[in-house]
Amino acid sequence: MRYEFRLPDIGEGVVEGEVVRWLVKEGDLLREDQPMVEVMTDKATVEIPAPRAGRVIRRLYAEGQSCPVGKVLIELETDAAGEDAPAAKAAAEPSAAAPARGDASAAAAASSGAGVLATPATRKLARDAGVDIRSVTGTGPAGRVINDDIQAATAIKMATLGGSPNPPARGPAGRSPSGAHAIDGGSGRVGEAGDVRVPFRGLRKKIAENMVRSKHTAAHFTYVEEVDCTELVLLRARENQRLAAQGMGIKLSFLPFIVKATAGALEKFPQLNATLDEAAGEIVQRKRIHLGLATATEAGLMVPVVRDASGRSVVELAQEIDRLAAVTRSGKAAREDLSGSTFTITSLGALGGVMAAPIINFPEVAILGVHKISRRPAVVGDKIEIRELMNLSISVDHRVVDGYEAAQFVAEIKARLESPAGLIGA
Repeated sequence: MRYEFRLPDIGEGVVEGEVVRWLVKEGDLLREDQPMVEVMTDKATVEIPAPRAGRVIRRLYAEGQSCPVGKVLIELETDAAGEDAPAAKAAAEPSAAAPARGDASAAAAASSGAGVLATPATRKLARDAGVDIRSVTGTGPAGRVINDDIQAATAIKMATLGGSPNPPARGPAGRSPSGAHAIDGGSGRVGEAGDVRVPFRGLRKKIAENMVRSKHTAAHFTYVEEVDCTELVLLRARENQRLAAQGMGIKLSFLPFIVKATAGALEKFPQLNATLDEAAGEIVQRKRIHLGLATATEAGLMVPVVRDASGRSVVELAQEIDRLAAVTRSGKAAREDLSGSTFTITSLGALGGVMAAPIINFPEVAILGVHKISRRPAVVGDKIEIRELMNLSISVDHRVVDGYEAAQFVAEIKARLESPAGLIGA
């Protein structure tokens, strides 16, 4: 009996899913609940299991293609998994006496590098560069092949062959374009030989839509303050020594302290932990504090969420931040890990620069930019001393929050970070 498995609704507002990796081949016998495919939406990557036992007849979407919700993703022959399943499986698998079938579907799966851990964009980069992704050693998390690995392999290939990995673009008369920009005949696309085209879809497209919506909806303004983190640097060092002596296996970064200070400030200034319900004509001050942490991943910017941040200790915050970072960068974050934030913090750590004007994470009303801590001269009393200084940048929706209130909010964070002892144990 033929069974058509249609892509289910795997998240609120999700209309399609991109096939990241097939875990089964055409002809395979499946157990019920056996993982079949990894699908990426704009919210998370999910692993979809087989709804029933059977044999794979056809996979309708290739890796890198997007399947709309409700469309047939895979076809199964469900009566293939009966009492004769062992015999059928033996027939499907090559043995020493019988050569492998080597049909088109098996060849396609092999050529796609289906067993390689890599994002669709990285696979596309490899295909465009003519690099066999199966021959590339991944340097990303869990051995994932990342763009840098493909670019390194391309450079080696070019050095070996003494030329470009891509064929030159051709003009209308079959000649290579001589100008700075070549136009793909009839399509109007501008580019040059060697350019890489990355599909603008999935997470990258969703990020773009949210950023544009935020900039065209919220009335952004940015405020910057300097924070003396000298005492915080010392406190963090002492806490890490204490945790190491206790064998906790935890090493604190500065981010858990910043999250703790921000959560405390949001309790004091709830207007910053709010959203604007224009349809109802109301400002909704959120009771619970769920802090989003803007995180760079291979797929693009994602915002895992620390829920109920104000009720957690610095150590508990550190543990949750580490967990969220791991599942987000590996593409295994659940939908609840990536939704529901009420305020967002964006930080590049040691690469944090001097200041920025971050874009608000819609529909929130503010976002805090955290910049690098560096040793700089500062006036302390009547003397100039070398201190550990950091800038904080906050972008705020001026429709909801006044400038003075935003400045008070940042001043509260500053005070908590400059006298950080109160952050421990709270």
